[in-house]
Amino acid sequence: MLFDKTFYGNSVQQWLIALVMAFLVVVVLSFLKGLISRRLRKPAERADTFMVDLVVEITKRIKFMFLFVVAIYVGSLLLSLPGGLSSVISKVVILALLGQSAIWGAGAISLWVRRYQEKSIEKEDSAGSAALNALGFILRLILWTFIFLLALDNLGINITALIAGLGVGGVAVALALQNILGDLFASLSIIIDKPFVLGDSIVVDDFRGTVEHIGLKSTRIRSLSGEQLIFSNNDLLRSRIRNYKRMKERRVGFSLGVVYQTPPEKLAAIPGIIREIVESQKPVRFDRSHFKEYKDFALSFETVYWMEVPDYNVYMDIQQAINLEIFRRFKKEGIEFAYPTQTLYFEKGEG
Repeated sequence: MLFDKTFYGNSVQQWLIALVMAFLVVVVLSFLKGLISRRLRKPAERADTFMVDLVVEITKRIKFMFLFVVAIYVGSLLLSLPGGLSSVISKVVILALLGQSAIWGAGAISLWVRRYQEKSIEKEDSAGSAALNALGFILRLILWTFIFLLALDNLGINITALIAGLGVGGVAVALALQNILGDLFASLSIIIDKPFVLGDSIVVDDFRGTVEHIGLKSTRIRSLSGEQLIFSNNDLLRSRIRNYKRMKERRVGFSLGVVYQTPPEKLAAIPGIIREIVESQKPVRFDRSHFKEYKDFALSFETVYWMEVPDYNVYMDIQQAINLEIFRRFKKEGIEFAYPTQTLYFEKGEG
């Protein structure tokens, strides 16, 4: 009978059973893939979490060829195959698993880049989006190179010499492009760590301005006087950066001097007068006011207060109002401001 005939050490019946098992495995795995995708699609839309999106992305990227290879492998377990053929099937399964793993990894990287790009678009940060694309390309290139080397090793190819060659070539390329690569990775550091973003007012060394563009190699800042300042990203990260856009409060200190002829009782009243004037301004938090020191031509008072909003124009408006009110109050109290003066004494000598 037909079912009693054997091929490669297995009867036709065994081959049919293995074929049916492989078919069932493909059907079941395809059904589970579709079921998981449908069940998680709505939760992913509602929750908008990275892990749920990652599961959906991984499920969506499962290839039919991978399922087919897995099904063939499961079916082959029901057969008695020659050692050589079993070894070939095992290697094919491992290669398929490596390829599918690379596809999953690339999908995870693409998802991560896409989510960050969406945030960049919300903040109108096109430079950040470009840098993330470059980072995603580099990560995918590293991933596929690693998978390729594993696949060659699984096929029995000695990859030691290949890895050594890639290492030497990589060092040569890195040395030749060290400045460009340094700026590129500095750009990625700026995008990920975000010491500043577009629109921030920053100070770099003696230069101050507003960030206009963050590129893969340089960052452009519009200075207060109007010209554009261009910094390489690598140099920028090595500098001390002060970000005024992220200031929550502004500490303000100012000094004034009165003449030495001021009566002691009026000197004692000056801190209270200044405190009253400062506390009348909003939004301001008074800190202190003291008779600080004796200067060459003035008795110096130092005052400190906090602006509860960082806006520079608001600060200048309030400081102007404080200065005008101090001028009016001092004039009313008969307190004279000091200015540089010299007094000369002449002594008449004998004879």
